[in-house]
Amino acid sequence: MKRILLVVFAIICTTVVYAVDYANVIVPRPVSCEAVEGNFALTPKTVVRAESLSLVRAGEIFAEDLEVVLGKTLIVKKSSPRTNAINLSVDATTLESEQYMLKITNVGVWIVGGSERAVFFGLQSLLQIAAASPLSNDTLTLAAVTIADKPHFEYRGSMLDVCRHIFAVEDVKRYIDILALHKINKFHWHLTEDQGWRIEIKQYPELSHVGAYRHQTIVGRNRHSKVYDNTYYGGIFTQEEVKEIVAYAAERYIDVIPEIEMPGHAVAALTTYPYLGCSGGPYEVWTRWGISKNIFCAGKDTTFEFIENVLTEVLELFPYKYIHIGGDEAPRDEWKKCPHCQKRIKDEGLKDEHQLQSYFMERIERWLNERGRSIIGWDEILQGGISKSATVMSWRGSKGGIAAAKLGNHVIMAPNTHCYIDYYQTSDHKANGEPLGNGRFPVTLRKTYDLDPYVGLNEEQQKFIKGVQVNLWTEYISTFDHLQHMLLPRLAALAETGWSYGNKDYSDFSRRMHILRKLYDKQGFNYAPYFFNGIE
Repeated sequence: MKRILLVVFAIICTTVVYAVDYANVIVPRPVSCEAVEGNFALTPKTVVRAESLSLVRAGEIFAEDLEVVLGKTLIVKKSSPRTNAINLSVDATTLESEQYMLKITNVGVWIVGGSERAVFFGLQSLLQIAAASPLSNDTLTLAAVTIADKPHFEYRGSMLDVCRHIFAVEDVKRYIDILALHKINKFHWHLTEDQGWRIEIKQYPELSHVGAYRHQTIVGRNRHSKVYDNTYYGGIFTQEEVKEIVAYAAERYIDVIPEIEMPGHAVAALTTYPYLGCSGGPYEVWTRWGISKNIFCAGKDTTFEFIENVLTEVLELFPYKYIHIGGDEAPRDEWKKCPHCQKRIKDEGLKDEHQLQSYFMERIERWLNERGRSIIGWDEILQGGISKSATVMSWRGSKGGIAAAKLGNHVIMAPNTHCYIDYYQTSDHKANGEPLGNGRFPVTLRKTYDLDPYVGLNEEQQKFIKGVQVNLWTEYISTFDHLQHMLLPRLAALAETGWSYGNKDYSDFSRRMHILRKLYDKQGFNYAPYFFNGIE
């Protein structure tokens, strides 16, 4: 049946005209789009027909999203393909895992993917086409088109920090909705920090009561302010809530990668259980931002017992193969003074505290590897040496990623120069009335779009670049409206690099973004207006 469908598609779409260029509609830009003669009338009577029950759910999500465009909800059912319908099917033999074909003809719509995930991607493209199409008397007129599409990079991610400020479960789900629209397939969820521990661990219940809360929060710019809000702040995601969010993401074919920070950014854990630190405390959950010198003690076996017990519960909640274990911004001051850490250095034959961190990370990596998991770490894990199996997330520019790729390690490019979307997004944030943000330097939409993940690498080394990611830290972001303002439209620029690398054109992207904006409006997203108003 699948091969017959592909033959039918070829016959239906033999007459090619170029009245409509659908490459100027879809973000990220498809590999190939060809306008063909005719159009399809999508009405409330149109049925979404899926070949399997799991594709029925993908169709239902599409129908829910389409309702804001059409004004009505379509019926979705398990059925063989028919005309006057949106037909969903999988052909894993002919197509690659994330590759799809989308054909709009006079008599119906067909989406065939190499997997169910690929079909879902095709539905996101169809949603964007529908939002750009004329609506009259409950009828969307979709111009006929043939699209063949697949992503360039396997990893296309977005990180959300819920530690500096926590967000409701429904907000996290809405964040996932935004990722899905842009064909982002990885959700990196930053769950532990100096300012708050955000995941329930049943073996350590006090994390939910002590580590999850701070007594107050700094107001204004961290480096200059001495003002605090005097408000007790915090919260926790219960394990049931985590399961709910992971399942919600899975329905949208997004893998969730938890981050449990170590050995630094651990003050919330140390406050709860002071024996985990070198000095034994006392500690206090941080009320301002920055880098604490108080980190996990690498000399005590009880530290590793705690981390392994935490990870045991984390593995039960997150089925995806990767666990992010941090590794960034971990000052070694306490280790230099700690007799336990110095004994560990001597006993293990290590050269210095840099190698002690490598010992720390590789010990946890071996433990995870034994359980079928792999690690991701920030680029600081390169200091002192890393195993060949560790994946490096390059954030301090691209230099760490370049070094890791040259060593033969897999790399995710997320340089702060292009991908830190908590940074201001215009060249003059004061004049443009931007809300408080990170002020190191502006990361404009164009800057994010211009990311080249392969810079500095030859063809062989480029094979180690798994993909790209934007990071959204929330020191200055306390509401979901503000979060969306920072996320959009810059997420779209990253999505196009991840999906369409080698097929990018900023002027063309700009035109398509003005079209995609209509869907943002219909969805009620609180995107930043600067780019759309001609400001960067």
